[in-house]
Amino acid sequence: MKSFRQLNWSTLSAAITATTAGMVLIAGTAHAQSSVQLYGQIDEWVGSQKPPGGQRTWELGGGGMSTSYWGFKGSEDLGSDFKTIFALEAFFRPQNGQYGRFAGDTFFGRNAYVGVESRYGTFAAGRLTTQLFISTILFNPFADSFQFSPMIYHTYLGMGTFPAYPTDQGSLGDSSWNNAVSYSSPNFGGLTGGVMYALGNQAGLASQHKDSAQVLYFNGPLAATAAYQYMNFNTVAGDFANPAGADVVAGLRSQSIAQLGVTYDLKFVKLYSQYMLTRNSVATGDYHVNTGQGGFTVPVAGGTVMASYAYSKDAGGLNQKRSTYALGYDYPLSRRTDLYAAYMSDKFSAQPAGDTFGVGIRVKF
Repeated sequence: MKSFRQLNWSTLSAAITATTAGMVLIAGTAHAQSSVQLYGQIDEWVGSQKPPGGQRTWELGGGGMSTSYWGFKGSEDLGSDFKTIFALEAFFRPQNGQYGRFAGDTFFGRNAYVGVESRYGTFAAGRLTTQLFISTILFNPFADSFQFSPMIYHTYLGMGTFPAYPTDQGSLGDSSWNNAVSYSSPNFGGLTGGVMYALGNQAGLASQHKDSAQVLYFNGPLAATAAYQYMNFNTVAGDFANPAGADVVAGLRSQSIAQLGVTYDLKFVKLYSQYMLTRNSVATGDYHVNTGQGGFTVPVAGGTVMASYAYSKDAGGLNQKRSTYALGYDYPLSRRTDLYAAYMSDKFSAQPAGDTFGVGIRVKF
């Protein structure tokens, strides 16, 4: 993955101010129905983390319950129920002021797209959040927490993430895809659907494409999802931050993931459940990973208690088992600010259990 030159914050601040002013001026002069918004969230937490089989670290970090980011989005009315839309969204680490979720991350790593929205649906092109990620975060109690969500750990923090020992569980690739085009349908009584395709974008890499589809349903207390993702490669996946890490799955040719999710809100408790089947095709033979997640949220003393448990087991690969559970409490101080505390335990086959615990604050703007 390419590195980007670190930006001085004062320079970045000046650039943001100038960009905002320019966008507002353009929006105001281009069309009476244009709009541009600046938005985002800042999340800081303090606590301790010990990966399975690793050493404990005490840290002040960013993104305990949600990854910090800022972004611009806008639209322009084209008439006849059509409008153009765009979004530019960048992650950052508030603990040190650096951009990205990690060193070398893409600057607009969350989203960077332009599209057209109408009563017939929405088309978008650019760097887009994957449909699998959306289904993953909507149907587990800890949503998009990369520190405390068991389902996030089993889906995105597995294969290639723990270099101290080999693991062949988890999804390849990022939570967003480059070079992608998507279509999302209108809402039909709570039912929506969408498809996405990402091109290899390099000569000789026509086979390295990515495909996905998703159905979402929201109606009263019931919500459900079905998502499918397929990633095809020549031999080694091109989505590893460090290509040498691909040795954990030598000869990888493709990966397909199917995920189902359901929630039901009983008011006094909201129930969550997910099932995910991952199929990895490698030169020496295919293997499967089965993953399940169950959890709940309960309103308590003005806040919310969150609990979740996820379990994964593969067959035909390294034959690993992984079990992860988390318990947390989130308390809103206002509409935009909340405090939280959480504990998570993570256990891999033949490794001592790891854990993460801490407290944090999240502010949305």
